[in-house]
Amino acid sequence: MSSDKARILVADDESSIRWVLATALEESGYSVRQAESGTEALAALEKNPPDVAFIDLRMPGLDGLEVLRRARAAGVAAPIIIVTAQNTMDNAIEAMKQGAFDYVTKPFNVDEVRAIAARAAEMARMSADSGELNSEVRQRYEPTVALIGKSSEMQDIYKTIGRVANTDATILIQGESGTGKDLIAKVLHYHSSRWTGPFVALNCSAIPRELLESELFGYERGAFTGATEQRPGKFEQAEGGTLLLDEIGDMPLELQAKLLRVLQEREVTRLGGTEVIPVSCRIIAATNQPLDRAVQQGRFREDLYFRLNVVPIRVPPLRDRAADIPSLIDFFLEKINAEMGTDIRSISGAARERLIRHGWPGNVRELENTLIRSAVLAAGPTLMPEDLSLATEPVATAPSADASLDDLVRDKLTSLLRTAEVDGNLHATVIEAIERPLIQLTLEKTGGNQLQAAAILGINRNTLRKKISSLGIDPRRASGDADDD
Repeated sequence: MSSDKARILVADDESSIRWVLATALEESGYSVRQAESGTEALAALEKNPPDVAFIDLRMPGLDGLEVLRRARAAGVAAPIIIVTAQNTMDNAIEAMKQGAFDYVTKPFNVDEVRAIAARAAEMARMSADSGELNSEVRQRYEPTVALIGKSSEMQDIYKTIGRVANTDATILIQGESGTGKDLIAKVLHYHSSRWTGPFVALNCSAIPRELLESELFGYERGAFTGATEQRPGKFEQAEGGTLLLDEIGDMPLELQAKLLRVLQEREVTRLGGTEVIPVSCRIIAATNQPLDRAVQQGRFREDLYFRLNVVPIRVPPLRDRAADIPSLIDFFLEKINAEMGTDIRSISGAARERLIRHGWPGNVRELENTLIRSAVLAAGPTLMPEDLSLATEPVATAPSADASLDDLVRDKLTSLLRTAEVDGNLHATVIEAIERPLIQLTLEKTGGNQLQAAAILGINRNTLRKKISSLGIDPRRASGDADDD
């Protein structure tokens, strides 16, 4: 961007001031647009941002500081110079606090204005060059990391990533095995301001507990048998970048306390050492376990859970976002062809439908592995149903003792939706199936006392009576008054 091509916006409610500024700048080779109000200036900044802007402090409608504030909030990066006749300390400080490039007082010196414009135009040019270089470097060196899915569940995850990527907030990613938690962590890293730094991952369940501490914090030579040299830990290796603590729920309790201290103090001490080493890395934790339940069971520290759970991201299982399966199929087949030299050009409608209907207990990882196996063994360029080797649906097992009510209901509803004929009356069927045993058990608890039962259920007695009648419940059985069969 040379000065004769730089575009400058001049905004002032006084036509004479606009004329003086515009004339001086045009004589210096700049292209000048004019605005006579704050509203008009803001619209020009947002719709077709100039390279530099001179904005008057006092204008009808929006004043110059408000224009500056809103422009910065909208992402306008152009250098903005505030012009005013009110030369006060408060105005000057506030203008610079809001991100103004400079501050010019009236009456101004034309040569001074030209010099400020030249500096601002040069800064805008350098900023543009830096942005282009940054973009080019990203395209050339950034690993290919992509999340696939257009479902509402995935859209929510994308929005969360966009909101927090450029912060250093700690992220806790929770989801079943195979849902792509590590991939989400990488996307967070490569869309953050730390993307040029290292991405370091540590699987807390894959390393013996006696070695996990040294992996995390490092060690000095002679710290233990076999420590023949100094070695930095994962926190130091991730300096300036991101550290993923995968399967954090499997970390031993005694090590959780040490991890908590590092997260609080942002410093580590290697095993066998005394030097305190400051660390600066973004922490992302991932787990396939419900950590809140692990806290209740005493397997995970509550204070560490709250420290990690600053921004939670829950990754839905593939069965809950079946709408994404077609896109995942196409993505994986293209990837498999490129990496394995296969030549799968299409997939039949019946095969695609079979994949969509499968329950995918192994989630996205299982889908990818199924497609790899099918593509390698396929007889032709089109995948057919007989090419797919799908595991049978898992046999239903008794729920675990620590399963939550939400988990139990979800499991039952998932099974119902897979096997039942959905005839438009599903809601009423499910509500009745839940209400009947709920009311029966409550009546049994109260010995048939409907007033007490209504109080426990949180409904009035008349409502309870109507439900007893409509659901065909015999209240005498609960009180023990019913005749034996």
